[in-house]
Amino acid sequence: MAVYKKIEIVGTSKVSFAEAVKVAVAEAGKSLRHMSWFEVVEQRGSIKDGKVDDFQVTVRVGFKVE
Repeated sequence: MAVYKKIEIVGTSKVSFAEAVKVAVAEAGKSLRHMSWFEVVEQRGSIKDGKVDDFQVTVRVGFKVE
């Protein structure tokens, strides 16, 4: 039996939504142990001078409670 907790974080990237997810998970991994899964909750971005400037994702990360 196991218990899991979910947190919600936001990752950003100049490259892509996928890269923003990778950045968010990698950064969370610096302080969280036992991460098991993620789900993308929301995707959005910013526009500058009529062009996509930044990709942003809200990600829920699940990890096992010790």
